[in-house]
Amino acid sequence: MKKTKNKSKVKKVTRETQEQTSETNENDFVFGQHAAQEALKKARGNKLFLLKDAGGTKIDELKALAKEHSVPVKWVPKQKLDQMSAGGVHQGVVLAITPYQYLSLEELMEQSKSQPFFVLLDHIEDPHNFGSILRTADASGIDGVIIPKHRACGITPAVVKTSTGAVEYVPVARVTNLTQAVTKLKEKGFWIFGTDMNGTSYQNWNASGAIGLVIGNEGQGMNTALKKQVDEMLTIPMTGHVQSLNASVASGILMYEAFVKRNE
Repeated sequence: MKKTKNKSKVKKVTRETQEQTSETNENDFVFGQHAAQEALKKARGNKLFLLKDAGGTKIDELKALAKEHSVPVKWVPKQKLDQMSAGGVHQGVVLAITPYQYLSLEELMEQSKSQPFFVLLDHIEDPHNFGSILRTADASGIDGVIIPKHRACGITPAVVKTSTGAVEYVPVARVTNLTQAVTKLKEKGFWIFGTDMNGTSYQNWNASGAIGLVIGNEGQGMNTALKKQVDEMLTIPMTGHVQSLNASVASGILMYEAFVKRNE
């Protein structure tokens, strides 16, 4: 009886390990020309897969970068690239990479300037939203993005593709609990802003100093515990029949508003 029980336990552990390994491997690729180019520049490439017989300026640039960083190149048929990118728009390019290294909240704060601007994503689930937010964050000078470890989109190949490589330049910290992370930020003097239908118009936002902006989940918005932590709610005035904006659109408007105000 005891021997059978141990075998069962070993099988269970093995199966869980295989599932975890499978999940990790799926995220160890980026696809698309821009995403692959930026990952190669950051020396995160392991092997470059290119569409057989592909050519052109972008392909030549990728080959040169791969050679510069000693990354082997393999020419493969379209079916292989389709499989590796899970049917994504790969543009004839897939790059095997080293796994993305998330920062801790402490590491993010240590490497940031004296009065940083962080964006906190409250369980954003759509990889295209996450990727778009990272792309705008890079363009508007955000110092870091903070995401939860569970029930939220992490950095996947689709996120990297949508961000067009911006993920290589925007530090991303992953935390166990966003509410606790906000508490730590406030202890360090951060002023925390949330987004809601009711609040201060974003045009009157005082975005100076060390600040954090919380973007709520696509369907549920900000969770109740986080709302209690927020110092001030911001709203984007709207007219029309649909009184809500896509998470990436709303965050883009607010990030650029802060960019303008913080650089006046």
